[in-house]
Amino acid sequence: MPRRTLLRASAIGAAASALPLVNVHGQTSGGRLALGLWDHWVPAGNDAMRKIVTEWGQKNRVEIQLDFITSVGNKNLLTIAAESQARQGHDMLSFPTWEVHAQAEKLEPLDDIMGRLSQKYGALNPIVEYLGKVQGKWRAVPAISGSQNKPALGRIDLLKQHAGIDIQEMFPANANPGSKAADWNWDTFLRAAEACQKAGVPFGLPAGQFTDATDWIGSLFRSFGAELVNAKGDITAKSDGVRRVLEYSQKLFAFLPADVFSWDDASNNRALISGKSALIFNPPSAWAVAKRDAPQVSEHCWTFPAPAGAQGRFTPYLPYFWGVWSFSRNKGAAKALVEFLSEREQAAAMVAASNGYDIPPFTSMTDFDTWEKEGPPTGVVYNYPVKPHHKAEQFIACYPAPPEIAVQMYNQGIQAKMIARVVQNKEPIDRTIAWAERELEGFKRG
Repeated sequence: MPRRTLLRASAIGAAASALPLVNVHGQTSGGRLALGLWDHWVPAGNDAMRKIVTEWGQKNRVEIQLDFITSVGNKNLLTIAAESQARQGHDMLSFPTWEVHAQAEKLEPLDDIMGRLSQKYGALNPIVEYLGKVQGKWRAVPAISGSQNKPALGRIDLLKQHAGIDIQEMFPANANPGSKAADWNWDTFLRAAEACQKAGVPFGLPAGQFTDATDWIGSLFRSFGAELVNAKGDITAKSDGVRRVLEYSQKLFAFLPADVFSWDDASNNRALISGKSALIFNPPSAWAVAKRDAPQVSEHCWTFPAPAGAQGRFTPYLPYFWGVWSFSRNKGAAKALVEFLSEREQAAAMVAASNGYDIPPFTSMTDFDTWEKEGPPTGVVYNYPVKPHHKAEQFIACYPAPPEIAVQMYNQGIQAKMIARVVQNKEPIDRTIAWAERELEGFKRG
């Protein structure tokens, strides 16, 4: 959604996006704190967050106003834009992936919080620093609630039957990968895609202009070393890596449903849940819905890492952030709550309530037993967090381009459009690269 459109959002639109409030009345001077948090896809996620925040408010004698704001219809983005323009609203908000950079000038620096959390919990993945740190200052804290990975989510039975791949043996629910794990690469993936397409259960890999498509395609490009813009902002689309990934895409998309270029953000989920697809890239939400609506499908699902390419294995990652407005009337309480929510005990509660959906930003928090015990089948989401034995990195599409350029590339789905040009339009690869260069020049000027 263009920034100008967001900034025209009215306060009425912001108010309409909020769900009913929860008020916790303190006894003394803790003050009042207004929170606008992400409305979780997993209903129990909201319940857990409400409980955590309510108990914190009572303990600290802070009057809490808690709104869960949906991302459906971009209502959370409309809320952020309206409050930024009006310079009033919630004290603390959940910010989607790219919004920290967009609102950086109006966000309170949170270096003190991040310093203490990093000292306590160790290494962060580098993507959250890229997205949450602006001009050397942390403008938001990487959130647990809402942050997701998008590894492969496949059918154990269909992949074994039609492609000869035992994904449970390859990546079991423990830290000991099978003998074939090292062979899980994009060449193996291509052969499996062909086999499943011939069997009538093709992989559900969308290629439109939305997050599920952009995220898996972004990791595909990265694993081939296909970088369109480097960290300095130089356009690097004319490279062997870009040519190789487009050539590979010509082969892969021949084995995918013909209409994947017109799919929406839910189409891949529907393909898996309906039993019509052997593999998608998705967080556990698709499995959780299948568990409720199609248990005969869910009991055969398994989460495992994305394939590796010449440059490594990259897991699509889409984080949320918790930020405090610089015009907040209660910055002290807001910052205290952000730090409290980021601690290990609260992170474990959020992960458990979301059936393992939420991903903490600290590597030391990838050992919660929720991922080991969740099922059926037991251990289905064990490999959802990135574990050391995966030999993988979390990755956001269009990194490492400067964020002001990367966000335009991401929102425009430029990598998917490049694939569409060579696959759908049968356009020569060199012509597609020349088109991309022109588009990227426009992003740099914008």
